[in-house]
Amino acid sequence: MASAIDRSPLTPNLEVTQLSGSLGAEIRGITLTEVGPDEAATILDLLHEHLVIFFPDQALTPDEHITFGGNFGRLEGHPNLALDSERPEFFELKAVGGAGAVADEWHSDLTCEAEPSIYAILHMKKCPEFGGDTLWANMYRAYDSLSQPLKDLCEGLSALHDAGPHHAPDRKAIHPVVRTHPVTGRKSLFVNHHFTRRIVEMSHDESEAFLAYLTRHATKDRFTVRYHWTAGTIAMWDNRCTQHHVLNDFEGERIIQRVTVMGDKVEAAAKSRYAPFDEKYSAATWRDEPLRKFLRDR
Repeated sequence: MASAIDRSPLTPNLEVTQLSGSLGAEIRGITLTEVGPDEAATILDLLHEHLVIFFPDQALTPDEHITFGGNFGRLEGHPNLALDSERPEFFELKAVGGAGAVADEWHSDLTCEAEPSIYAILHMKKCPEFGGDTLWANMYRAYDSLSQPLKDLCEGLSALHDAGPHHAPDRKAIHPVVRTHPVTGRKSLFVNHHFTRRIVEMSHDESEAFLAYLTRHATKDRFTVRYHWTAGTIAMWDNRCTQHHVLNDFEGERIIQRVTVMGDKVEAAAKSRYAPFDEKYSAATWRDEPLRKFLRDR
């Protein structure tokens, strides 16, 4: 579905094409190198409506990419990835034939941090002829589709996240399982397969079963959009209400460049109603020790 809108006097030819019933839109009729405060406000309106948006045929230089990203908040380096020493807020990832830097697990960026990523802005510098698509999932819809008893339970829980997949398991954070978006006021699930380790208020075995259900539920096909890349496309998404992952099915070279808007303040949808899980030590409770230690240190 395509529609022409005029939300800024400087973008009279803006065209928005919705990509799925759940989320995603392609935006044409704007030059990202010319974006100022008015255009940035329009882009944020579109992002809060569609959750992930794509700008084909842009092909920004690294400095133009950084300048564009700076319109939306504080840019910071990615703590899990190698950085450009001249541009610490900018990074590039390369993969060949599916080997290399490929984010092929469902995740929301940097939930292992106390203040995770707000927005990610990605430039598809080079893409294979086929394969390597990226999927995003709508966490508003994932929450909304839960039964009322499960909504009530989830809103009273929190989860431990860590950077174990990036060889830094001691970098941890606890976030609510259900959060409220600071702009839209909507509730969304906030657990993911890549970073979320444990439901704080449940035993290890209970948490394993419940997290497995939530992470499967959150990425059901009906909550997703799949995007096929062309070189020069800029994508921007809201990490507070989405998850994403790359389909690692491609041959040839795939190069992305990215900046990250950091500083998310995660707001729980409801006050926690339960104490952290605690049980007397035994041979079966060694799995609880990372949580206990983190809670003690915090």
